[in-house]
Amino acid sequence: MNEFVLDAVDLDILRCLQENARLTTKELAARVNLSTTPVFERLKRLERNGFIKKYVAVLDAEKLHLGFVVFCSVKLKQMNRNAARAFVSIIKDIPQVAECYNISGEYDYLLKIHAPDMKYYNEFIINVLGTIDSIGSILSSFVMDEIKNTHALSL
Repeated sequence: MNEFVLDAVDLDILRCLQENARLTTKELAARVNLSTTPVFERLKRLERNGFIKKYVAVLDAEKLHLGFVVFCSVKLKQMNRNAARAFVSIIKDIPQVAECYNISGEYDYLLKIHAPDMKYYNEFIINVLGTIDSIGSILSSFVMDEIKNTHALSL
């Protein structure tokens, strides 16, 4: 399979979309100095080749009363293929877990959780994560201040 190579215009399109995914094709074309048809074709090619996974709205967690952010490190009792698959399958279905990463080091997974407050998070630990038999230990780190939060990649 041929690997799709991005050129400077493709990168400009991606940069613009990272700033505002709601730009119309016409607005995007003006920003990258092309007409709308080639920009539309490039967009479809970028989507088809998986460079653009999806378009989303970035919500304000504070205004939605979900501004209590916790990074939860999870260590499984035993790390093997079956335990990992089972854990990942369960975690994917827990809506409070915004992000999950398999990590190296002392812990096996890092979860990012949004909650309204400490009481809610405590209940979550007991009633949700506490029901997962494969978890051996949990270490919670509470976000005190958000310094930088971007979804943009440095292109």
